[in-house]
Amino acid sequence: MTGSGYSLSPAPDERGPWRAPVADAPLHATVTVPGSKSLTNRELVLAALADGPSRLISPLHSDDSARMVDALRTLGVKIEFEPGAGRFGDDIVVTPVWPLRGDTEVDCGQAGTVMRFIAALAGFARGDVTLTAHESALHRPMGAMITALRDVGVDIDDGGHWSLPFIVRGHGHARGGEVTIDASASSQFVSGLLLAAPRLDVGLHLHHAGERLPSIPHIDMTIEALAHRGVHVERPGTGEWIVPAGPLRGKDVAIEPDLSNAAPFLAAAMVAGGSVSVTGWPAHSTQPGAMLTDILALMGAKVQRRGGALTVTAGPGIQGVDLDLSAAGELTPTIFALAAFADSPSTLHGIGHIRGHETDRIAALVGELRALGGEADELPDGIRIVPRPLHGGTWHAHHDHRMATTGALIGLAVPGVEVDDIGTTAKTMPQFPELWQAMLEDGENPAARPAETMRAS
Repeated sequence: MTGSGYSLSPAPDERGPWRAPVADAPLHATVTVPGSKSLTNRELVLAALADGPSRLISPLHSDDSARMVDALRTLGVKIEFEPGAGRFGDDIVVTPVWPLRGDTEVDCGQAGTVMRFIAALAGFARGDVTLTAHESALHRPMGAMITALRDVGVDIDDGGHWSLPFIVRGHGHARGGEVTIDASASSQFVSGLLLAAPRLDVGLHLHHAGERLPSIPHIDMTIEALAHRGVHVERPGTGEWIVPAGPLRGKDVAIEPDLSNAAPFLAAAMVAGGSVSVTGWPAHSTQPGAMLTDILALMGAKVQRRGGALTVTAGPGIQGVDLDLSAAGELTPTIFALAAFADSPSTLHGIGHIRGHETDRIAALVGELRALGGEADELPDGIRIVPRPLHGGTWHAHHDHRMATTGALIGLAVPGVEVDDIGTTAKTMPQFPELWQAMLEDGENPAARPAETMRAS
């Protein structure tokens, strides 16, 4: 990190395989994880639309947040990095500009929050804004977002293909009003519209009309972030939100640790035995990762929160479960790994939307586990896992940070697992390999075999 910003991680073809370390003894570790990606990117957007400067305290510094910073700077927002008290990098100071600057191009990389949130902001620019992404992310759903933005008066030229890349022809403002969207594919469609809503000419009255609405905690997170900046969102009915036009306050905001990124570390205690504590666990959080306390207890762990830390201690075994993860689909890869070591089959459902993430996570998880000798089957809206003895082999990350951490978690108990691209964890947690190794080595009882300096030869 530097005072002027940070760089993106190396391109995927510059990153190599990583031999997952095996735990030879129970864990006794305390881990601190970086800030929440979801909160960091929401607060960056709100700070860019505010009526004065804001400071983000202990934000996440990762590929996704770097993409958001670059996107906002491209639109003319002043963003500076200043030393703070956080151990993972500088605070971020945002000075807004209005209207936003156009005649530019934004590369969203693999960041879903960037492509959905910046699409909603680009109409506030004066001039064309071209949105594109990494080739591995061009498949991510955008059609419903494009339709909704057109309905509120944003001029979009997508060439008729309803996906990235496309051009937003910004006019410095957008009308707003009443709009209906099918957000079944991603709650980020709703959050992107809600974040932009106070700056729309007449505000926003948004209806969701799809069969399901995944990741509702992320929408709650957006509404809470707006409330902290003085914007009250009315919810007259299920799947309905009303946001008035009006100012957003500039303010200092402390970013919570990323609870979903903490999931593999907490689950490690259940796979390897022993206990793992994550510091800074909030008493209240809208993050989907807050559901881990109940889920891990249901699967057989002892879960305690004390002194601001959450501690997970292994029980006598891991229990199979039948879980609806529609509210926390991003936890699926970690829960899937635990289910592979359970004492009975598990079914995870309500997660059809994760097929549209960085990769088709349902297909990828099933395929990678089968390659290691496991048994799992795709369901229309989920996965069924039947525990079987596993063997070593290559675990493919599929350009997906949560697939990579799942391989590391399985590798704790299965010798010879090699993640083909651990560098993809830089999307939301660049420090993952170092934190993982430190967890295994914490205390007087080293619990890991040497991992060839964390990289396979």
